[in-house]
Amino acid sequence: MNWSDEGIVLAVRPHGETAAVIELLTRSHGRHLGLVHGGRGRRLRPVLQIGNHVEVAWKGRLADQLGYYSVELRKGYAAAAMEHALPLAGLSSLCALSRLLPERDPHPDLHEVTLFVLGYLDEEGVWPALYVRWELALLAELGFGLDLRACAGTGSTDDLVWVSPRSGRAVSAQAGEPYRDRLLRLPAFLIGTRRMPVTRADIIDGLTLTGSFLTARVLAPRDLAMPEARHRLVAALTRAET
Repeated sequence: MNWSDEGIVLAVRPHGETAAVIELLTRSHGRHLGLVHGGRGRRLRPVLQIGNHVEVAWKGRLADQLGYYSVELRKGYAAAAMEHALPLAGLSSLCALSRLLPERDPHPDLHEVTLFVLGYLDEEGVWPALYVRWELALLAELGFGLDLRACAGTGSTDDLVWVSPRSGRAVSAQAGEPYRDRLLRLPAFLIGTRRMPVTRADIIDGLTLTGSFLTARVLAPRDLAMPEARHRLVAALTRAET
């Protein structure tokens, strides 16, 4: 059984003396693993870095086998990100959280959004907001999308400033005032009502929001902890804000 696809490198682990097992987020075949002969060699080591966009051909006798990849670099994102702590934290967190997707379950829309975020990693004023939106997209792909269109209590689309941690729905300032200590902040850039530049405080509020639902809905039921790369991203953004 053979197929060709494009993918984003999520993880690499050594196998034997010279080979590597790589985990990709492919466009048409989802999160998919495969063995790369010579993957630890001088030629392929720079290619097999997390976040890199690659072209692959997969071969296996049966569809459920690990199989073998041949890999060519399409666009490298890892090398540039490694030069700066913040983009590296973002790239590492994105790849780590992508591994929560079911294996071999296609998510072409999320694949496209992931490439979009990676394409802006060299623009610090842009990619953090895109990354928060990426986490919202990941939640939706995992079946836990948030409803930020209207207030859960009144149906109003005005002055939405909170999110209920129980329902995942937006709440207006007036309706949420009595419960504000139990609600999560909803940064305006996530609902398209703000024309001002997105601040680091907005980004941190957004990450607090998505992180709460990732923990409660995805990680805790699997007895998993938030990836360390995600913690490093929040810490780096918090330091930059202060």
